[in-house]
Amino acid sequence: MKNLFMAAMLCLSLPSLSIAGEKSLQPGDKMPKIGDQMQNAGSGKRMAYHEAMGKNGLLVMFSCNTCPFVIKNQSTTRQTAAYASSKSVGVVIINSNEARRDGDDAFDAMKEYAEKQGYQFPYLVDAGSKLADAFGANHTPEIFLFDKEGKLVYKGAMNDNPGNPGEAKEVYINNAIDAMIAGKPVTPAETKSIGCSIKRKA
Repeated sequence: MKNLFMAAMLCLSLPSLSIAGEKSLQPGDKMPKIGDQMQNAGSGKRMAYHEAMGKNGLLVMFSCNTCPFVIKNQSTTRQTAAYASSKSVGVVIINSNEARRDGDDAFDAMKEYAEKQGYQFPYLVDAGSKLADAFGANHTPEIFLFDKEGKLVYKGAMNDNPGNPGEAKEVYINNAIDAMIAGKPVTPAETKSIGCSIKRKA
């Protein structure tokens, strides 16, 4: 527990690197049209992230293997993915930690992680952090929910207590999915994502 706490503090102390001129997607923006084929650690095949789109939309999560906030939210991630799938919303998880591609976030390590977590959805390698740059994503975990027309309706955290998900009182992403499918405004449409910085190459 102490080691996890120390790792979390180090994680929070690291700056979120951003690219000059980078603009984070905002609610109402369209899904970035990046058709790059990415390696899927689950199947070993290649695919574009938007191919995971479901009948009612797509949930994109930026994540990784080792961030303390990802680890403590593992069950929350599985619950979120299951809820989205039950509502015909596609799910895809993106690993943009390019600076750690030779270590903790190497493809083989991702394959092991996906199998251990029982992922039933794509876990893709974002080579060069291109997709993270297009989204303006800076943390793990960080989520983006798009409707069936490809419009962003929610971005941020899965719930109101990423540091201690067992004590969360409001599950933002489930509420956002329900409102989106019902054709109602998503409130809040944006929350603060809390986690480790995406490790881009300098």
